[in-house]
Amino acid sequence: MRVFVTGATGVLGRRAVPLLLDAGYDVTAVARTAEKSALLERRGARAVAVDLYDPEAVRRAVHGIDAILNLASAVPSPGISMFLPWSWHEMDRVRRLVSANLVYAALAGDTVRRVVQESFAAIYADGGDAWLDETSRVRPAPYNRSALDAEGNIERFSRIGRVGVVLRFGMFYGPSDAASLQVIDVIRRGWFPLFGRPEAFSSWSEHSDAARAAVAALEVPAGIYNVVDDQPLRRRDLGDGIARLLGGAPPRFLPPWSAHLGGVLGETLARSLRISCRKLEQASDWRPQYTSALAGFAAIIAAHQAQAIKTRTPSLGAEPAYPGPERRRTAR
Repeated sequence: MRVFVTGATGVLGRRAVPLLLDAGYDVTAVARTAEKSALLERRGARAVAVDLYDPEAVRRAVHGIDAILNLASAVPSPGISMFLPWSWHEMDRVRRLVSANLVYAALAGDTVRRVVQESFAAIYADGGDAWLDETSRVRPAPYNRSALDAEGNIERFSRIGRVGVVLRFGMFYGPSDAASLQVIDVIRRGWFPLFGRPEAFSSWSEHSDAARAAVAALEVPAGIYNVVDDQPLRRRDLGDGIARLLGGAPPRFLPPWSAHLGGVLGETLARSLRISCRKLEQASDWRPQYTSALAGFAAIIAAHQAQAIKTRTPSLGAEPAYPGPERRRTAR
């Protein structure tokens, strides 16, 4: 199968492309710089430079392709800027225009039979203690409403008899990721860094698990699939668990009213989302390597502690010794 990958050098793409190649797929990957093109070529992919905002350029690029894996994204870098509404404008543009251009290009030819689109599980309404699946009510905030626009483009593709797949990812985390390391550091300092009640649930997607789900999506029936951990934890259990791994006391939580300080993003992050990934597990061989976010963060902490022993640098349980942070903005 000939697969066209956008966001091929981003957080998910650079993990998904090697998996696709190892599985025998013929991969054409989008890259914006000569350096990134060379990296993709060395891995065995065919690198192309495409303006994804140009419908005709996209149509030419996907000629002869069998499936499109759209992992293009523009998540703001971790920090205060994430809470500024205009920081998400580029993400809106990517989701609305790039997804529309890819579907237009796919429908303009007769070879593309499948389009896979990334989306965001945080569009679900607060579910309290209830399990949420792909049929649960959504209530997007202004900053992530464009996720539904992208999903609508995929639904349109499926309506004509082809296969459109949407992957709703949980909160991303992983090794060398700046936001993940900040979570660990803040808990080490005695606070849980996310808005929301201690008894509320959160659902996460570890980077490598998410990349494997993207590959699995090339073989599943059309539809929407949640990509999250098997065992969503209450915030209190996650925070206490990470603190134990660091050898510290349970962290304190921000007061409930503090979520309002984060605007619509703060309200979204404060929701209780106990999301099920059962549909994807039943439709494919995909299973999360880390069944809970605590298991994933444990692996990150253990790796850093082992590196600290090897290099005689402070571990995450002491003062933080971070590698270069992994940027969240995904190359298109």
